[in-house]
Amino acid sequence: MNWELPGPFVIDIEVTAEDIDGLGHANNAVYVSWLERCAWRHSQFLGLDLVEYRRLDRAMAVVRHEIDYLASAYEGQQLQMGTWIVESDQRLKMDRRFQLVRPEDGLTLLRAKTTFVCIELSSGRPKRMPAEFVEGYGKALIPPYPLEL
Repeated sequence: MNWELPGPFVIDIEVTAEDIDGLGHANNAVYVSWLERCAWRHSQFLGLDLVEYRRLDRAMAVVRHEIDYLASAYEGQQLQMGTWIVESDQRLKMDRRFQLVRPEDGLTLLRAKTTFVCIELSSGRPKRMPAEFVEGYGKALIPPYPLEL
């Protein structure tokens, strides 16, 4: 696969009939749900699941999506979404990059960057990352690369 950055965390996605809009391709809102699914599975892989979030009274909440839709996805296609943690101040903010690829021809359908802020679940307010987040997400942080989409 032609990933734009090394060592992505990858999930497989099948485009279903429910993903298709009136124009006959996957709706743009569905792509956002795929970003969330990929980020969440990566967090779980890193040991930061919902149980841990609740135990720590912390979560990483989306504050910004930047998405470049490059090509359409169609029902029945098999896709792969890769993600990387590319930046973290290890206090409040963290950035992920994403790439959605159609393996059959290697075409990149989407590039995105999402910014997350650590919040306290009980109040919903920004709160410093606990040591478990710094360590867990930190082990997935890749070296600096150009961040343009």
